[in-house]
Amino acid sequence: MAAAMLRAVRLQRLRGPPWPWRPPLGPGAARRGLASGGAQPGPTAPMAAVSPSPPLMGQDPPAMGPSPPLVGQEPSLMAPTPSLMGQDPVAMGQDPVAMGQDPLAMGLAPQAMGQGPPEVRLEELGLGAFTPVGLVQNFLQYLHLDLGLPWWGAIAAGTLCVRVALLPLLVRAQREAALLALHTPRLQQLSKSLAQARRGSDQREVTRAYTELVGYQRRHNLNPLRGFLVPLIQTPVFVSFFLALQKMAAAPVPGLQWGGLAWFPDLTAPDPFYVLPVLVTASMCLVLELGAETGVSSPGAGAMRQVLRLLPLLCLPFVLHFPTAIFTYWLTSNSFSLLHTALLRVPALRSRLGLPPHAGGTGGGPKEKGVVARLKQEWREAQALQQGEQRQWRLRHHLDMAAKGPLRQTFANNPLAPPTPPPPPPSPPKRPWKDTLG
Repeated sequence: MAAAMLRAVRLQRLRGPPWPWRPPLGPGAARRGLASGGAQPGPTAPMAAVSPSPPLMGQDPPAMGPSPPLVGQEPSLMAPTPSLMGQDPVAMGQDPVAMGQDPLAMGLAPQAMGQGPPEVRLEELGLGAFTPVGLVQNFLQYLHLDLGLPWWGAIAAGTLCVRVALLPLLVRAQREAALLALHTPRLQQLSKSLAQARRGSDQREVTRAYTELVGYQRRHNLNPLRGFLVPLIQTPVFVSFFLALQKMAAAPVPGLQWGGLAWFPDLTAPDPFYVLPVLVTASMCLVLELGAETGVSSPGAGAMRQVLRLLPLLCLPFVLHFPTAIFTYWLTSNSFSLLHTALLRVPALRSRLGLPPHAGGTGGGPKEKGVVARLKQEWREAQALQQGEQRQWRLRHHLDMAAKGPLRQTFANNPLAPPTPPPPPPSPPKRPWKDTLG
């Protein structure tokens, strides 16, 4: 009995299935069939046009579900995807990456999936070395990846951290500048006396004027070179930030391309409306005018300051096409300078930090000259000073010049030259009319 049943099953397998098997058609499969030009089963369509060919001999058709994949095909490629069936994998709570599908090939943006763009480490782009520029890049990457700040926030926060770290040095430099501003009138008088003494030929007067100037500086603990302390520290910091952000924008770091704010979403591109360059130029003019880096507001303190007033306007055409990442740092730094300048104008805060009272500008002095007049005056003074120094040098080295140089004539006539014969007496004038008349 068992042998007969086994023989019947084996014969049925050879004959094939008793029904015309076909895979179930879902809504997505029906749409694919119409799109590919195939016939859709209907009342007028024959069954053979829709039903696939029967399976090969010796194969069992599946009871339910799609047909088995052919040899050499992966099952994941044959399975119908939820997106092709008219379903959204994000709405179904499924992750396309976990399902082995590419979100970009499915037409889904990373923001629509609720995930951010892929973050790339700076080491993979060849950035973030152990140099001043690389340390700035690593610090900005730490603020962005570890603390979760957006790129524009990481740049602004990094700028504020560095400026706050340099704040004690800045306060000390402002204390020295304010102290020097109180003694500037007397120092100018002593410097003018020294310049007048150098124009003359009296070396004792030059020594006396120089000794008086140095003694005054020592008594009041003044050193003009301390005013260069802040630029000497802040210039390398500015250059490091500038080069770091420029290299990150040129790489480019993928996060910078959508890490901006408001009208500048791309930090690697220039400002499309040129708002940031104008704001940076205006803030730089205010920093130079108010003396934010020195703490002394003296608009007429020489021709150099008046030239610096025009410097931001002259540089504006050359910085228009900088990446907005650089302008983000620059504007944050200038805003910090203006803020701490406004705070240091409070008398209570100045006294607590040991700063002298704010004296403001030099409005009580004489009327200042224009830029061209001051340049001409300084040029004349420089020429007079150079002539005085040359005269002093010739007086000190006149013997060496006489020994090494050509002989100079120090007498009216050369005694070694042969005497010249006396000139002949002048002949009487000819009077032909007298000789003729007798």
